[in-house]
Amino acid sequence: MPALKAIAINASLKPDGESSTDRMIAQIGKALSKHDVAISETIRLAAHDIKPGVESDMGGGDAWPAIRTKILEADILVFGGPVWMGQPSSIAKRVCE
Repeated sequence: MPALKAIAINASLKPDGESSTDRMIAQIGKALSKHDVAISETIRLAAHDIKPGVESDMGGGDAWPAIRTKILEADILVFGGPVWMGQPSSIAKRVCE
């Protein structure tokens, strides 16, 4: 069993299907496995209803509290996403807020 647990966040704007961010996360997962670290899950943010705001739970079906719990349970966070016109995706920005 791996010594450390990582979780990956995919901030692609695509809610499903393969993305270049998936491929990048897979490469990072291979590199981490050489150091006894496993990515336990990749969460595709666009597939979840993450409400805007600055609270841990914005209520009304906000998916962020459950995602946040998974992040806090992991030892390592891999945060991957596309860069559009020199900036992170809007979904990545929402999570950083």
